[in-house]
Amino acid sequence: MIRLLVVDDSALMRRLMSEVFTEAGDFEIAFARDGLDALAQLESFKPNVITLDVQMPNMDGLTCLDRIMLERPCPVVMISSLTQAGVETTLKALAMGAVDFIAKPDGAISLKIDELAPILVDKVRQAAKSRPRAAHRLAERVRLRSGATATARPATRRIAPKIAVEPLQGTDNGEAVVLIGTSTGGPAALDALLSSLPADFPWPLVVAQHMPATFTDALARRLDRLCALDVLEVRRPTPLVRGRVYIGKGDADVILGARPEGLVVLAAPSSAEFRWHPSVERLVMSALAHVPADRLIGVMMTGMGNDGAAAMAQIRQGGGHTIAEAEESAVVWGMPGELVRAGGAEFVVRLDEIADRLLDLVAAAAEVDET
Repeated sequence: MIRLLVVDDSALMRRLMSEVFTEAGDFEIAFARDGLDALAQLESFKPNVITLDVQMPNMDGLTCLDRIMLERPCPVVMISSLTQAGVETTLKALAMGAVDFIAKPDGAISLKIDELAPILVDKVRQAAKSRPRAAHRLAERVRLRSGATATARPATRRIAPKIAVEPLQGTDNGEAVVLIGTSTGGPAALDALLSSLPADFPWPLVVAQHMPATFTDALARRLDRLCALDVLEVRRPTPLVRGRVYIGKGDADVILGARPEGLVVLAAPSSAEFRWHPSVERLVMSALAHVPADRLIGVMMTGMGNDGAAAMAQIRQGGGHTIAEAEESAVVWGMPGELVRAGGAEFVVRLDEIADRLLDLVAAAAEVDET
């Protein structure tokens, strides 16, 4: 049985959650009315997974999440609204260590609970299998357990200035692309990877992060603030530029295309052929249609499912490079694990090693181009 702690101040929401997870049959459920109540049950109930509302009296969801990650880290699924403020708060929660989120539908939730229930149960089951990153806020946890203050000095992140770059002219001159696929746990992983790359990174990077459309613009803007690289959401055909990061728009697919002026990245209506969107598989296949495999680097990071594993294996088979995040750092080792099992992972490295491996690979490609 999965021990699930539901944290929500709404009696209606607690009742609906009770009905949904009781019907699922494999959950032992406890309830908390607010953040303080949730913290009080951490040690007594020992939840395997927590669903956490954001707006609550006495202690809100973000404050509660912060304390959970310090006192007894465990998988947390945020229950968020689709308002702009709700999106920003959810992205902040994911950066703080939440595994995933579920967006509340508009209107009366009781009328849409049957539609939401299968998604809710699947996400919570998958989250229960995940592992909070071992190194996340480790120093603060050690200080807390030693009796010292848990308040950390805000990290000072040095961001190199952004630089002007020119559009690529096509593949005849040896240009190339990095393709990144990720899902559950992805926003925090993208933060760690992209903020470690310099502003003069010589290849464009295209990202397929499974996420609703209401979240991807906010994700791109957040990453743009944190990274030396320019980061933008793909809304229209856009020329590929070295050192720029392109985030696929949610609820659609992101693909590469060829134009007389060079390679472009564009948003395409989501295809029913693919289960998840933006589809990693579709992104990689579109890249293989326009760029030689040996001019591609595929990076597969944390996420459930197998999206993109088959296509990235084709990159490797065609002489390109592929990197899979190692199980020890992935929140969910589904997508990278499938790439490894498909024999398509050239390198299997921890999240904090991926940026260095990328820099090594593009530097080696530059040396080959000069000879």
